[in-house]
Amino acid sequence: MATITVRDLPDDVQRRLKERAAANDRSMEAEARAILSAAVAVRGFGTAWLELAAKSRGAELPVPLRSTSRDIDLS
Repeated sequence: MATITVRDLPDDVQRRLKERAAANDRSMEAEARAILSAAVAVRGFGTAWLELAAKSRGAELPVPLRSTSRDIDLS
Protein backbone atom coordinates (compact mmCIF):
# COMPACT_ATOMS: atom_id res chain seq x y z
CA MET A 1 0.00 0.00 0.00
CA ALA A 2 1.13 3.52 -0.72
CA THR A 3 1.63 6.32 1.78
CA ILE A 4 0.89 9.97 1.05
CA THR A 5 1.64 13.14 2.95
CA VAL A 6 -0.63 16.16 2.73
CA ARG A 7 1.26 19.37 3.37
CA ASP A 8 -0.21 22.78 4.21
CA LEU A 9 -3.63 21.44 5.14
CA PRO A 10 -5.67 24.40 6.42
CA ASP A 11 -6.58 24.24 10.10
CA ASP A 12 -10.32 24.41 9.40
CA VAL A 13 -10.08 21.45 6.99
CA GLN A 14 -8.23 19.42 9.63
CA ARG A 15 -10.83 20.37 12.24
CA ARG A 16 -13.74 19.35 9.98
CA LEU A 17 -11.98 16.08 9.08
CA LYS A 18 -11.50 15.35 12.77
CA GLU A 19 -15.19 16.08 13.48
CA ARG A 20 -16.32 13.94 10.55
CA ALA A 21 -14.05 11.09 11.67
CA ALA A 22 -15.47 11.25 15.20
CA ALA A 23 -19.03 11.25 13.86
CA ASN A 24 -18.23 8.10 11.85
CA ASP A 25 -16.34 6.49 14.76
CA ARG A 26 -13.07 6.40 12.78
CA SER A 27 -9.61 7.82 13.07
CA MET A 28 -8.74 10.85 10.95
CA GLU A 29 -6.55 8.61 8.80
CA ALA A 30 -9.36 6.09 8.25
CA GLU A 31 -11.77 8.93 7.43
CA ALA A 32 -9.33 10.39 4.90
CA ARG A 33 -8.98 6.93 3.28
CA ALA A 34 -12.77 6.59 3.06
CA ILE A 35 -13.12 10.06 1.51
CA LEU A 36 -10.37 9.45 -1.04
CA SER A 37 -11.73 6.00 -1.95
CA ALA A 38 -15.23 7.40 -2.50
CA ALA A 39 -13.86 10.32 -4.53
CA VAL A 40 -12.07 8.11 -7.04
CA ALA A 41 -14.66 5.31 -7.23
CA VAL A 42 -15.86 4.76 -10.78
CA ARG A 43 -19.64 4.78 -10.62
CA GLY A 44 -21.88 5.79 -13.42
CA PHE A 45 -25.49 6.84 -13.11
CA GLY A 46 -26.71 3.34 -13.95
CA THR A 47 -24.61 1.72 -11.24
CA ALA A 48 -25.76 4.24 -8.64
CA TRP A 49 -29.40 3.72 -9.65
CA LEU A 50 -29.12 -0.06 -9.40
CA GLU A 51 -27.50 0.16 -5.97
CA LEU A 52 -30.26 2.45 -4.75
CA ALA A 53 -32.96 0.18 -6.19
CA ALA A 54 -31.36 -2.90 -4.60
CA LYS A 55 -31.69 -1.33 -1.15
CA SER A 56 -35.47 -1.05 -1.48
CA ARG A 57 -36.06 -4.31 -3.38
CA GLY A 58 -38.69 -6.34 -1.61
CA ALA A 59 -39.63 -3.50 0.71
CA GLU A 60 -43.24 -2.58 1.10
CA LEU A 61 -43.62 1.03 0.07
CA PRO A 62 -46.46 2.96 1.69
CA VAL A 63 -49.28 4.13 -0.55
CA PRO A 64 -50.10 7.72 0.36
CA LEU A 65 -53.70 8.55 1.23
CA ARG A 66 -55.38 10.75 -1.31
CA SER A 67 -58.42 12.95 -0.97
CA THR A 68 -61.27 12.83 -3.44
CA SER A 69 -61.17 15.18 -6.40
CA ARG A 70 -62.83 18.56 -6.16
CA ASP A 71 -64.07 21.07 -8.71
CA ILE A 72 -62.04 24.21 -9.25
CA ASP A 73 -63.68 27.45 -10.36
CA LEU A 74 -61.35 29.09 -12.89
CA SER A 75 -63.59 32.05 -13.68
